[in-house]
Amino acid sequence: MNYNFSEEFLIKDNQTFDIKKHNTTYRGNIDKDEAKKLLATEKEKLRLLQEKLYADGSQSLLIILQAMDAAGKDSLIEHVFGGVNPQGCEVTSFKSPSSKEYSHDFLWRHYLALPAKGKIGIFNRSHYESVLVCKVHPEYNLSEKVWTDVKQFDEKFWKNRYESIRNFEKHLASNGTKIIKIFLNVSKEEQKERFLDRINEDNKNWKFSSADITERGFWDDYQKAYEQAINETSTDSAPWFVIPADKKWFSRVAAIQIIIDAMETMDLKFPELSEKEKQSLTDSKIKLENE
Repeated sequence: MNYNFSEEFLIKDNQTFDIKKHNTTYRGNIDKDEAKKLLATEKEKLRLLQEKLYADGSQSLLIILQAMDAAGKDSLIEHVFGGVNPQGCEVTSFKSPSSKEYSHDFLWRHYLALPAKGKIGIFNRSHYESVLVCKVHPEYNLSEKVWTDVKQFDEKFWKNRYESIRNFEKHLASNGTKIIKIFLNVSKEEQKERFLDRINEDNKNWKFSSADITERGFWDDYQKAYEQAINETSTDSAPWFVIPADKKWFSRVAAIQIIIDAMETMDLKFPELSEKEKQSLTDSKIKLENE
Protein backbone atom coordinates (compact mmCIF):
# COMPACT_ATOMS: atom_id res chain seq x y z
CA MET A 1 0.00 0.00 0.00
CA ASN A 2 1.49 3.33 -1.07
CA TYR A 3 0.01 5.22 1.85
CA ASN A 4 1.33 5.82 5.35
CA PHE A 5 -1.78 6.23 7.45
CA SER A 6 0.11 5.10 10.54
CA GLU A 7 2.24 8.22 10.38
CA GLU A 8 -0.47 10.50 9.00
CA PHE A 9 -3.05 9.85 11.73
CA LEU A 10 -0.76 9.24 14.71
CA ILE A 11 -1.07 11.64 17.64
CA LYS A 12 2.45 11.81 19.03
CA ASP A 13 2.92 12.22 22.76
CA ASN A 14 4.70 15.55 22.25
CA GLN A 15 1.93 16.83 19.97
CA THR A 16 -1.14 18.81 21.00
CA PHE A 17 -4.29 17.36 19.49
CA ASP A 18 -6.84 19.97 18.38
CA ILE A 19 -9.99 18.16 17.27
CA LYS A 20 -11.26 21.15 15.26
CA LYS A 21 -8.20 20.99 13.01
CA HIS A 22 -8.83 17.38 11.99
CA ASN A 23 -10.86 17.09 8.80
CA THR A 24 -13.50 14.36 9.10
CA THR A 25 -14.03 14.21 5.32
CA TYR A 26 -10.35 13.73 4.40
CA ARG A 27 -9.63 10.76 2.15
CA GLY A 28 -6.22 11.56 0.69
CA ASN A 29 -5.64 10.53 -2.91
CA ILE A 30 -7.68 7.36 -2.72
CA ASP A 31 -11.13 6.67 -4.17
CA LYS A 32 -13.79 4.19 -3.09
CA ASP A 33 -13.05 1.54 -5.73
CA GLU A 34 -9.34 1.55 -4.95
CA ALA A 35 -10.11 1.38 -1.24
CA LYS A 36 -12.22 -1.75 -1.70
CA LYS A 37 -9.41 -3.49 -3.59
CA LEU A 38 -6.85 -2.43 -1.01
CA LEU A 39 -9.03 -3.65 1.83
CA ALA A 40 -9.29 -7.12 0.29
CA THR A 41 -5.50 -7.30 -0.11
CA GLU A 42 -4.81 -6.02 3.38
CA LYS A 43 -7.31 -8.45 4.95
CA GLU A 44 -5.22 -11.33 3.65
CA LYS A 45 -2.09 -9.77 5.19
CA LEU A 46 -3.94 -9.38 8.48
CA ARG A 47 -5.07 -13.00 8.39
CA LEU A 48 -1.50 -14.22 7.95
CA LEU A 49 -0.21 -11.93 10.69
CA GLN A 50 -2.90 -13.15 13.06
CA GLU A 51 -1.90 -16.74 12.33
CA LYS A 52 1.70 -15.86 13.15
CA LEU A 53 0.63 -14.03 16.35
CA TYR A 54 -1.29 -17.12 17.45
CA ALA A 55 1.57 -19.49 16.64
CA ASP A 56 4.19 -17.26 18.26
CA GLY A 57 2.16 -17.10 21.47
CA SER A 58 4.40 -14.59 23.27
CA GLN A 59 2.42 -11.38 22.73
CA SER A 60 -1.13 -10.13 22.36
CA LEU A 61 -2.75 -7.28 20.47
CA LEU A 62 -5.33 -4.94 21.99
CA ILE A 63 -7.27 -2.64 19.66
CA ILE A 64 -9.35 0.06 21.30
CA LEU A 65 -12.09 1.70 19.24
CA GLN A 66 -13.73 4.91 20.41
CA ALA A 67 -16.09 7.24 18.59
CA MET A 68 -19.28 9.20 18.73
CA ASP A 69 -22.48 7.24 18.00
CA ALA A 70 -22.88 6.12 14.36
CA ALA A 71 -19.21 6.71 13.52
CA GLY A 72 -18.85 3.17 12.16
CA LYS A 73 -17.17 1.11 14.89
CA ASP A 74 -19.33 -1.99 14.37
CA SER A 75 -19.03 -1.99 10.59
CA LEU A 76 -15.27 -1.39 10.81
CA ILE A 77 -14.91 -4.49 12.99
CA GLU A 78 -17.00 -6.50 10.52
CA HIS A 79 -15.13 -5.38 7.40
CA VAL A 80 -11.59 -5.31 8.78
CA PHE A 81 -11.64 -8.50 10.85
CA GLY A 82 -14.06 -10.55 8.77
CA GLY A 83 -11.26 -12.75 7.45
CA VAL A 84 -9.38 -13.59 10.65
CA ASN A 85 -9.71 -16.85 12.56
CA PRO A 86 -12.41 -16.28 15.20
CA GLN A 87 -10.54 -18.60 17.59
CA GLY A 88 -7.80 -16.01 17.88
CA CYS A 89 -9.87 -12.83 18.01
CA GLU A 90 -12.44 -11.63 20.53
CA VAL A 91 -14.60 -8.49 20.47
CA THR A 92 -15.86 -6.99 23.72
CA SER A 93 -18.51 -4.28 23.61
CA PHE A 94 -18.66 -2.35 26.86
CA LYS A 95 -22.08 -1.08 27.88
CA SER A 96 -23.06 0.67 31.12
CA PRO A 97 -21.40 -1.12 34.06
CA SER A 98 -23.44 -3.66 36.01
CA SER A 99 -23.88 -3.47 39.78
CA LYS A 100 -21.15 -6.11 40.13
CA GLU A 101 -18.79 -4.09 37.96
CA TYR A 102 -19.55 -0.95 39.93
CA SER A 103 -18.51 -2.80 43.07
CA HIS A 104 -14.93 -2.86 41.72
CA ASP A 105 -12.62 -0.11 40.45
CA PHE A 106 -13.34 1.33 37.00
CA LEU A 107 -10.60 -0.70 35.30
CA TRP A 108 -11.57 -4.08 36.74
CA ARG A 109 -13.94 -5.23 34.01
CA HIS A 110 -11.44 -4.25 31.34
CA TYR A 111 -8.73 -6.41 32.88
CA LEU A 112 -11.10 -9.37 32.64
CA ALA A 113 -11.55 -8.82 28.89
CA LEU A 114 -7.89 -8.48 27.95
CA PRO A 115 -6.63 -10.80 25.18
CA ALA A 116 -4.46 -13.74 26.15
CA LYS A 117 -1.03 -14.08 24.57
CA GLY A 118 -1.36 -15.09 20.95
CA LYS A 119 -4.72 -13.40 20.52
CA ILE A 120 -6.29 -10.17 19.29
CA GLY A 121 -8.70 -8.35 21.57
CA ILE A 122 -10.97 -5.60 20.27
CA PHE A 123 -12.61 -3.21 22.71
CA ASN A 124 -15.69 -1.62 21.16
CA ARG A 125 -15.73 1.29 23.61
CA SER A 126 -13.44 0.80 26.57
CA HIS A 127 -12.05 2.14 29.84
CA TYR A 128 -12.07 5.54 28.11
CA GLU A 129 -15.79 5.81 28.75
CA SER A 130 -14.76 6.73 32.30
CA VAL A 131 -13.23 9.96 30.99
CA LEU A 132 -15.73 10.52 28.18
CA VAL A 133 -19.38 9.81 28.99
CA CYS A 134 -18.58 10.01 32.71
CA LYS A 135 -16.98 13.40 32.19
CA VAL A 136 -19.96 14.70 30.23
CA HIS A 137 -22.25 13.18 32.88
CA PRO A 138 -20.14 13.25 36.08
CA GLU A 139 -23.08 12.08 38.18
CA TYR A 140 -22.51 8.59 36.73
CA ASN A 141 -19.36 8.34 38.82
CA LEU A 142 -21.46 8.37 41.99
CA SER A 143 -22.46 4.78 41.18
CA GLU A 144 -18.93 3.74 42.15
CA LYS A 145 -19.96 4.59 45.75
CA VAL A 146 -16.59 6.15 46.57
CA TRP A 147 -17.85 9.72 46.15
CA THR A 148 -21.00 11.37 47.43
CA ASP A 149 -21.17 14.66 45.53
CA VAL A 150 -20.46 15.69 41.93
CA LYS A 151 -18.45 18.61 43.32
CA GLN A 152 -15.77 16.06 44.16
CA PHE A 153 -15.14 15.47 40.46
CA ASP A 154 -12.69 18.32 40.13
CA GLU A 155 -9.56 18.73 38.01
CA LYS A 156 -7.53 16.57 40.40
CA PHE A 157 -10.05 13.74 40.05
CA TRP A 158 -9.76 13.73 36.26
CA LYS A 159 -5.97 14.01 36.36
CA ASN A 160 -5.93 10.89 38.53
CA ARG A 161 -8.18 9.08 36.05
CA TYR A 162 -5.90 9.89 33.14
CA GLU A 163 -2.90 8.81 35.19
CA SER A 164 -4.60 5.50 36.06
CA ILE A 165 -5.28 4.86 32.38
CA ARG A 166 -1.71 5.69 31.37
CA ASN A 167 -0.33 3.39 34.06
CA PHE A 168 -2.74 0.61 33.10
CA GLU A 169 -1.69 0.78 29.46
CA LYS A 170 2.01 1.12 30.30
CA HIS A 171 1.76 -2.02 32.41
CA LEU A 172 0.08 -3.93 29.57
CA ALA A 173 2.61 -2.74 27.00
CA SER A 174 5.57 -3.73 29.16
CA ASN A 175 4.11 -7.20 29.64
CA GLY A 176 3.61 -8.24 26.03
CA THR A 177 0.45 -6.47 24.87
CA LYS A 178 0.66 -4.24 21.81
CA ILE A 179 -1.91 -1.45 22.08
CA ILE A 180 -3.53 0.46 19.23
CA LYS A 181 -6.14 3.11 20.04
CA ILE A 182 -8.32 4.39 17.22
CA PHE A 183 -10.69 7.36 17.39
CA LEU A 184 -13.10 7.42 14.45
CA ASN A 185 -13.62 11.13 13.96
CA VAL A 186 -17.05 11.70 12.46
CA SER A 187 -18.71 15.09 11.88
CA LYS A 188 -21.97 16.17 13.47
CA GLU A 189 -23.50 16.54 10.00
CA GLU A 190 -22.56 12.99 8.99
CA GLN A 191 -23.88 11.61 12.27
CA LYS A 192 -27.21 13.31 11.53
CA GLU A 193 -27.42 11.63 8.12
CA ARG A 194 -26.64 8.22 9.59
CA PHE A 195 -29.25 8.65 12.31
CA LEU A 196 -31.82 9.58 9.64
CA ASP A 197 -30.86 6.48 7.65
CA ARG A 198 -31.49 4.35 10.73
CA ILE A 199 -34.92 5.92 11.16
CA ASN A 200 -35.93 5.84 7.47
CA GLU A 201 -34.73 2.33 6.61
CA ASP A 202 -36.74 -0.44 8.23
CA ASN A 203 -33.84 -2.86 8.40
CA LYS A 204 -31.80 -0.29 10.33
CA ASN A 205 -34.49 0.76 12.84
CA TRP A 206 -33.07 -1.60 15.46
CA LYS A 207 -29.81 0.37 15.49
CA PHE A 208 -31.51 3.58 16.57
CA SER A 209 -32.27 4.69 20.12
CA SER A 210 -33.89 7.92 21.23
CA ALA A 211 -31.05 8.13 23.77
CA ASP A 212 -28.74 8.78 20.79
CA ILE A 213 -30.52 12.08 20.16
CA THR A 214 -30.21 13.03 23.82
CA GLU A 215 -26.46 12.43 23.76
CA ARG A 216 -26.15 14.32 20.46
CA GLY A 217 -27.23 17.38 22.40
CA PHE A 218 -23.94 17.14 24.31
CA TRP A 219 -21.85 17.08 21.13
CA ASP A 220 -19.53 19.95 22.07
CA ASP A 221 -18.94 18.51 25.54
CA TYR A 222 -17.99 15.16 24.03
CA GLN A 223 -15.63 16.81 21.57
CA LYS A 224 -13.83 18.52 24.44
CA ALA A 225 -13.72 15.30 26.42
CA TYR A 226 -12.22 13.36 23.49
CA GLU A 227 -9.69 16.09 22.83
CA GLN A 228 -8.45 16.11 26.41
CA ALA A 229 -8.46 12.32 26.78
CA ILE A 230 -6.38 11.88 23.65
CA ASN A 231 -3.95 14.61 24.68
CA GLU A 232 -3.56 13.09 28.14
CA THR A 233 -3.11 9.46 27.07
CA SER A 234 -1.43 9.23 23.66
CA THR A 235 1.97 7.73 24.50
CA ASP A 236 4.70 5.87 22.65
CA SER A 237 3.57 2.57 24.19
CA ALA A 238 -0.16 3.19 23.65
CA PRO A 239 -0.64 5.70 20.82
CA TRP A 240 -3.86 7.23 19.57
CA PHE A 241 -4.70 7.37 15.86
CA VAL A 242 -7.40 9.84 14.80
CA ILE A 243 -9.02 8.61 11.57
CA PRO A 244 -11.44 10.70 9.46
CA ALA A 245 -14.70 8.75 9.56
CA ASP A 246 -17.22 10.53 7.34
CA LYS A 247 -16.36 7.98 4.62
CA LYS A 248 -16.57 4.50 6.08
CA TRP A 249 -14.69 2.92 3.20
CA PHE A 250 -11.75 5.22 3.91
CA SER A 251 -11.67 4.71 7.68
CA ARG A 252 -11.61 0.92 7.18
CA VAL A 253 -8.58 1.01 4.88
CA ALA A 254 -6.75 3.44 7.15
CA ALA A 255 -7.48 1.33 10.23
CA ILE A 256 -6.35 -1.96 8.71
CA GLN A 257 -3.07 -0.47 7.56
CA ILE A 258 -2.41 0.97 11.03
CA ILE A 259 -3.12 -2.43 12.57
CA ILE A 260 -0.90 -4.28 10.08
CA ASP A 261 1.94 -1.80 10.54
CA ALA A 262 1.76 -2.28 14.30
CA MET A 263 1.77 -6.06 14.04
CA GLU A 264 4.76 -5.99 11.71
CA THR A 265 6.77 -4.28 14.45
CA MET A 266 6.03 -7.10 16.92
CA ASP A 267 8.74 -9.38 15.44
CA LEU A 268 6.38 -12.35 15.34
CA LYS A 269 7.84 -15.74 14.45
CA PHE A 270 6.54 -19.21 13.79
CA PRO A 271 8.00 -21.62 16.37
CA GLU A 272 11.15 -23.46 15.28
CA LEU A 273 11.25 -27.18 15.85
CA SER A 274 14.14 -28.84 17.63
CA GLU A 275 16.26 -31.37 15.77
CA LYS A 276 14.46 -34.13 17.66
CA GLU A 277 11.07 -32.79 16.61
CA LYS A 278 12.21 -32.44 13.00
CA GLN A 279 13.36 -36.05 13.00
CA SER A 280 9.98 -37.06 14.41
CA LEU A 281 8.28 -35.27 11.51
CA THR A 282 10.46 -37.11 9.04
CA ASP A 283 9.70 -40.43 10.67
CA SER A 284 5.97 -39.69 10.67
CA LYS A 285 6.09 -38.74 7.00
CA ILE A 286 7.78 -42.02 6.12
CA LYS A 287 5.22 -44.06 8.06
CA LEU A 288 2.29 -42.26 6.40
CA GLU A 289 3.76 -42.67 2.90
CA ASN A 290 4.36 -46.39 3.51
CA GLU A 291 0.82 -47.17 4.63
